[in-house]
Amino acid sequence: MEYLVAVLSDRQQAEAAYSALAEQNLPMEQVSLLGEGHESADEFGLIEPNLQAKKQSSRLAYWLIPFGFAAGYAFNVLTHIALVGNGGIFDHLFGGILGAASAALGAVLVGGAVGWTTGSGDALAYRNRLNAGKYLIVAKGTDALVRQATRTLRQFEPENIQGYTEPATS
Repeated sequence: MEYLVAVLSDRQQAEAAYSALAEQNLPMEQVSLLGEGHESADEFGLIEPNLQAKKQSSRLAYWLIPFGFAAGYAFNVLTHIALVGNGGIFDHLFGGILGAASAALGAVLVGGAVGWTTGSGDALAYRNRLNAGKYLIVAKGTDALVRQATRTLRQFEPENIQGYTEPATS
């Protein structure tokens, strides 16, 4: 499936472009107008960057916390640092807990940053444009439909026009 996303600066221009697409006999169930007074980013299904960051952090924490505990425990065993007592099992366990806490912090910071910056693709940029009062027209369908929509939308001189191809699933 092919996608086309055009960014238009004001409501009047966006509605005129949407009407022009309707006049071209494009299947309007495959064309969406996003912006104030129309469909929202959440209704359309644009990825929420914060949700992607949370997922990435959770995945990373799943693996890092046990390794952090083991590393903290082993470090305390090897160094014999007295954390809560005289170097017994409680010190080793506390060292493991500190290692697990460090791993959790790393998962939140690194996993969250990676998920927030790369996990959402261009969705963050489009959400920012919608928040700035811009409008998006999204056409999805065959290559021929996207080419026809591109020709029509170029007449309205959009701020940005971008085509996407949905990756094949195997």
